[in-house]
Amino acid sequence: MELLAKTLAFLAPDEFSPAVLVTCAGAAWFYHRGRRVERALYRATLFWVGLLLIYGVLQTHYDFYAQHMFFLHRLQHLLLHHLAPLLIVLAQPGERLRAGAPPLLRKHLIDPLLHSRLLHSTMTLIQQPVMAGVLFFGLIYFWLIPDLHFIAMLNLPLYNAMNWGMAIDGLLFWWMVFNMRREGSSAAYHFGGRILLLFLVMIPQIVIGAAIALSGQELFEVYAVCGRVWPLSAHVDQQLGGLITWIPAAMMSVAGALLLLQRWLREQGLATAGGARCRELT
Repeated sequence: MELLAKTLAFLAPDEFSPAVLVTCAGAAWFYHRGRRVERALYRATLFWVGLLLIYGVLQTHYDFYAQHMFFLHRLQHLLLHHLAPLLIVLAQPGERLRAGAPPLLRKHLIDPLLHSRLLHSTMTLIQQPVMAGVLFFGLIYFWLIPDLHFIAMLNLPLYNAMNWGMAIDGLLFWWMVFNMRREGSSAAYHFGGRILLLFLVMIPQIVIGAAIALSGQELFEVYAVCGRVWPLSAHVDQQLGGLITWIPAAMMSVAGALLLLQRWLREQGLATAGGARCRELT
């Protein structure tokens, strides 16, 4: 009973956010309702794991620990900005989410929004590879400016904006990387350019992660002000946070590049097989 009580206490939000609850619950409801469109188990698994990760790091007591330990904060952003968005994008949930939306909502809000010229213009701008890449690692740098980080961790609206921004930017970046619907583009653009982009955004993450981990100064004093929940020194906490920003974040780029390479090789194989079959028929 004591273990159950502790588990339930951990799963309860430290700072309840109606926006997070409505967004995650709405996405879950739409996805469940649209199950007739997409029944692939592996895609559903990717989506549910990604959604639960986002909810878990924002609306459980994990968020409290992330506000009091730098390395847990960096792990929170790794999940929000890298892993969870990547899993959701790989699930390709768009059609299923749209199909699961109530008809009136789909007719009067979702479809007009999807066909909005303003939205298309905005997406065209921020989905350019250079712009998307700069935004991806630029947000990491921005929120790790020590003075700004100090303010954001103590200001709830700014703290929420930071977390929402990381999650949304992660979804946009990974969607751009794995969206293969640009007509008239070569396979090299589809795959080679995107693989290159993933390695280019990996470099600044390695640089800032190494700079934090190897720094001899305490860069993020807010955790000393608020008090650390575990008995780690400021130096060790900062080292662990830097390593998370340095190694696992960089490895996400490697994982994404390998997935793209696998898809590229598979498409080349299908094209080769199709060409051979055509020659046999002629």
